[in-house]
Amino acid sequence: MANSGKGTFQRDSDVHISYEDQQKINKFARLNAKVDDLKDELKVKQNDMKNLEEAVEELGLADDSEKIPYLVGEVFICQSLEDTLQSLEDNKTKKQEEIAELEAKCDDLKSQMAELKAHLYGKFGSHINLESEES
Repeated sequence: MANSGKGTFQRDSDVHISYEDQQKINKFARLNAKVDDLKDELKVKQNDMKNLEEAVEELGLADDSEKIPYLVGEVFICQSLEDTLQSLEDNKTKKQEEIAELEAKCDDLKSQMAELKAHLYGKFGSHINLESEES
């Protein structure tokens, strides 16, 4: 059977899978999918953070008397350089909190997965492969 890192078994007629074990395998697969989703979301937030930091750097070159267009929702508003920098800093703080929250969720899920993995490998040994294809 192909290895997807989602809890696959090698073909062996001697392996018996109880209902409880199947539930644990399914839970591991669900947690693995959630971790993948969180990693994708984390990449987006980290990219947003990078963009905010670059915007702050770019505004360091702006003239204090210029009005800066700033996107709020779907509308640009013009505000002073000082207000724009403050808005960017506020957004950076919010983004950092979101990143920390996602990282904490990811760590929690990975901890749950480690417990399941230890139990399942302890029971099935080489008959199960719970490793991700990522290197």
